[in-house]
Amino acid sequence: MVTLSRKFSTATSDSLTYISHKQFSQNPQKSTPFYQIQQQQLEHLKSRIVTTLDGCKNLTQIKQVHARILLSDLEQSCYVLAKLIRTLIKLNFPVDPYPRSIFNRVKYPNPFLYNALIRGYLIEERLNESIELYSLMRKGGAGPLSFTFAALFKACGAKMNMSLGRQIHGQTILVGGFDEDLHVGNSMIDMYIKCGFLEFGRKVFDEMPKRDVISWTELISAYAKTGNMESAGELFDGLPVKDMVAWTVMVSGFAQNAKPREAIMVFEKMQESGVETDEITLLGVISACAQLGAAKYADWIREVAEKSEFGGKHSVVVGSALIDMYSKCGSVGDAYRVFQGMKERNVYSYSSMILGFAMHGRAHDAMKLFDEMVTTEIKPNRVTFIGVLTACSHAGMVEQGWQIFELMEKCYGIKPSADHYTCMVDLLGRAGRLQEAHELVKTMPIEPHGGVWGALLGACRIHKSPDIAAIAANHLFELEPYCIGNYVLLANVYASCGRWSDVSTVRKLMRARGLRKNPAFSWIESEKGMVHEFFSGDMTHPRSGEIKQALEDLLERLEAKGYQPHLSSVPYDVNDEDKRRILMTHSEKLALAFGLISTLPGSEIRIVKNVRICEDCHSVICGASQIMGREIVVRDIMRFHHFHDGICSCDLSVVWDCASEVGSREPLSLHMEGWLWPDFVQDIRATEIFYPRKSQDSISISSEPAPLWDPLSEAKVTSVFMLEWHLRLPGKSVETNVNSCMSENLEKRKRIKSKS
Repeated sequence: MVTLSRKFSTATSDSLTYISHKQFSQNPQKSTPFYQIQQQQLEHLKSRIVTTLDGCKNLTQIKQVHARILLSDLEQSCYVLAKLIRTLIKLNFPVDPYPRSIFNRVKYPNPFLYNALIRGYLIEERLNESIELYSLMRKGGAGPLSFTFAALFKACGAKMNMSLGRQIHGQTILVGGFDEDLHVGNSMIDMYIKCGFLEFGRKVFDEMPKRDVISWTELISAYAKTGNMESAGELFDGLPVKDMVAWTVMVSGFAQNAKPREAIMVFEKMQESGVETDEITLLGVISACAQLGAAKYADWIREVAEKSEFGGKHSVVVGSALIDMYSKCGSVGDAYRVFQGMKERNVYSYSSMILGFAMHGRAHDAMKLFDEMVTTEIKPNRVTFIGVLTACSHAGMVEQGWQIFELMEKCYGIKPSADHYTCMVDLLGRAGRLQEAHELVKTMPIEPHGGVWGALLGACRIHKSPDIAAIAANHLFELEPYCIGNYVLLANVYASCGRWSDVSTVRKLMRARGLRKNPAFSWIESEKGMVHEFFSGDMTHPRSGEIKQALEDLLERLEAKGYQPHLSSVPYDVNDEDKRRILMTHSEKLALAFGLISTLPGSEIRIVKNVRICEDCHSVICGASQIMGREIVVRDIMRFHHFHDGICSCDLSVVWDCASEVGSREPLSLHMEGWLWPDFVQDIRATEIFYPRKSQDSISISSEPAPLWDPLSEAKVTSVFMLEWHLRLPGKSVETNVNSCMSENLEKRKRIKSKS
């Protein structure tokens, strides 16, 4: 317990008390040595009381000090009482009644005492009481301080009370001089910005005689938040001294406004200027690199992070962001190395890695990591389950997905959100179970958002189901009337079914609402690390002649192997020749051709696309990976596609079509979905890639040749009770596990064959 009696000697305390009650009343001449000694002792006592208040931790200690203040005849000392009130407020004691009662006993409170109480009211968000106290201060003749106005502006901004803020602005001019005060000016700018009047904040900024880095940064940040990066950049360029906060605001601003290249360029200049980075700066540039998907920048940013004290090994937040960055740059292996190198892992790092595996189609690794997470007693959160369900969706693991979906609430108390239902609708939709997916949406206990209906509409595009697509689209048009992607997706579904009148109707609706289709584009890194952008139909690249020739050569070689253009990928009612011409100049094909001519033979090609990859481009890139002997990674808005030796990672789902009940010796058809190149199909038959895990199970592979470009190639398998298969692909290090339990109900186990 802290008390003043322990701080002061009895003699000193008694003598000061005697002085205060006897000698002060005599009002000696101020110039006398005795008076000066009295004043020195009094100031020393005040200082000791203030110091003692700093050490108080509870109300009992504060009341002991308050008693000493009263005994020392200091109950009118504004300096001491202001400290007493600030201490009470700091320890979260309400302003009423104790601090206010202390204030009310003072005959002539000074501005510091007023400010202490005003601050208390503002902390309690009692703006009206603060204004009343300010009015009382003005009537009492006490002049406000800069802090008074700064605190009131802050409160008006928090309450978004523009009207009151304008009145206080007028008071700063009326009182005189405060409108030119730097601290008051910065608070005024902040108030106008928070009230949504950025132009008023800019006017205050322009009229300020003095500005500091806070003045500039406040306005730059506001412009960035409203998406006006041009004005933010102009202010930033005019900033005399750029500190870490100013650089960070620009990096984060560009990243948050989907301008990743500009964010990385600013970060490069920041590094050149020698300004240190902190965790927030790194998170901003990591986010930008993840958006861009450029591996060159990913390695450099990781190196910068590791050199700082916020590297992935030391900061869980930065480490998790690096995992996400590498995953979105197509380097899930590097993401996993970052994960393994982290000294500490939490739910966020595990969730980031699970999501990384999921978006790359590595469902087995995602599930394995989820099991490890549960084993280490790290409780999964809602994001974790989104990752696991996404992994199930991309791998076609419907039953496992249902089990995990039910597990969320039963075992972990996490109620499925609309995002989790989105994953389940996507899972069912990809498996071709559109009616079941639609029924799930209709029976949701919560209102489905645009993501849920969007997943259903996307599944209708894959399986060419215009009726359910129309239902999903109508809901989307109500929820997201100005989202152009929904209209385009519905038009594509109609076009794939040859319903051109419906396509025309959708396009008329788009024009009526003033909507224009966003141009599809792709970008790719060259060997020198430069990023090249390609728009569909755009042949203005400096090497467009070489690109066209390389693409023609590739298509000629593909056609020799049986390739035929997927004309249904063109959502326009034009002749076949025009459709071929349109397909020829799709942005991902142009990026692929550029990659083939600008990178070393055998090296990996990485392409990023801003919309879904079309069926025809998917087939061409799939074939190119085999013919050219290249690993090709394509990232679209849905997932990553890893192409190798004529196979894509999204084609590795296995569909079981049960022909009879458990124990039957009838053949079971095993279907591999996706475009299988003839050479790969021959490899299956020659090497018996499918093999049973139990010796008593037998397997036979049909010798019937698979038709060229037929999405379904069958192998006949004879089974007894349970089979666990491993699908091994040529040149692939990852195994895809497919578990089939024959004891389940026939109807529940039946899969609808999916045709791309």
